[in-house]
Amino acid sequence: MNFVTHLECANCGRKYDAAQVHNLCTVCQRPLWVRYDLPALKKAFPKEKLRDRPWTLWRYSEMLPVADPSRIVSLDETVSPVLEARRLATEFGIQHLFVKDESRLPTGSFKARGMALAISKANEFGIRQVAVPTAGNAGGALAAYSARAGMEAYVFMPADTPAINKKECYLTGAKTYLVNGLITDCGRIVGEGKKVKGWFDVSTLKEPYRIEGKKTMGLELAEQFDWELPDVILYPTGGGTGLIGMWKAFNELAALGWLKSPAKPKMISCQSEGCAPIAAAFEKGERFAAKFENADTIASGIRVPAAVGDFMILDAVRESGGVALATPEADIPKWMRLAASKEGIAICPETAVCFGALEVLLKRGTIKPSDRVVVFNTGAAQKYPEAITERLPLIDLAKPLDWTSI
Repeated sequence: MNFVTHLECANCGRKYDAAQVHNLCTVCQRPLWVRYDLPALKKAFPKEKLRDRPWTLWRYSEMLPVADPSRIVSLDETVSPVLEARRLATEFGIQHLFVKDESRLPTGSFKARGMALAISKANEFGIRQVAVPTAGNAGGALAAYSARAGMEAYVFMPADTPAINKKECYLTGAKTYLVNGLITDCGRIVGEGKKVKGWFDVSTLKEPYRIEGKKTMGLELAEQFDWELPDVILYPTGGGTGLIGMWKAFNELAALGWLKSPAKPKMISCQSEGCAPIAAAFEKGERFAAKFENADTIASGIRVPAAVGDFMILDAVRESGGVALATPEADIPKWMRLAASKEGIAICPETAVCFGALEVLLKRGTIKPSDRVVVFNTGAAQKYPEAITERLPLIDLAKPLDWTSI
């Protein structure tokens, strides 16, 4: 059963027919929410129905917008694990630290969630050409799901995007172009190409359905915590769809009466000082973020100098009692190494920023040592070889082995 009632502008509230294809609001050019008949959903879908369902994001299908299950495009998006990080918690001096590891998803990142929903809805609408600007992982995910659906995919990425992401798009047959600029420049090309090439724009928050895929992170987390949400969530923020989607999930779960407590997590938006438009707007008390000039960070997924959903991110952060902050770019390799060496969890550079934020917020008292803290690892470290500089000793077999040096 499908419970979608309409689409609604997140800024001006204008409503749109969900049976039609839409990008942004035609009035104010802001993102659209997918809205559901939550009272009807509450009656038809008690959480007990989840008990015997497969552990994929599609276990929540009644809370998702795909009306025709036969049009779903899937690579078996498993529920990502929540790993308790006891040794890392001790390092920070806190009692309860968890990492939700999105690197286990298809294409190695959380982007699989959004693209699974976006491409499934595009498939349902009969769309055969899609395009996306990307800092890396979104392009790889779009390329994979488009290949699965038999769609033609166009991917535009900055020339210095991590090499693995370029290879992903090439292998899956996407028409991939490197751009001498940032993701915002790539986004302009995708927007201009809509009229010329006729493709559907799947840019972050420029269509309504990627956010619904990201919403499943919040649904999963709630179920994994037995419907009692953690106290704090630290999330790396570029376009911000994951943070916004989770906050939407928590509000919908509350309306369904599934949560044991009305308390919701503090949502912490984490950025690098190399690209921190959301953190800067939060500090100034502003709802909309100014473009961040000369953006430069090895955490390519959060190198987004201007996010179309800036106000949605800031609204969620403030409603939750959370904060948006930036931490030093130079500390990213340190946090990547610490997480891997203490827990064996290979975190991406974007997630490393979250551990920097955790350290700062513990010192400020924003996060308490007794809080249950969840950090999202949004992608696999192995996809970022450029972010890891190792200096390994060489054993020369032409010489006697010097055991004192080992």
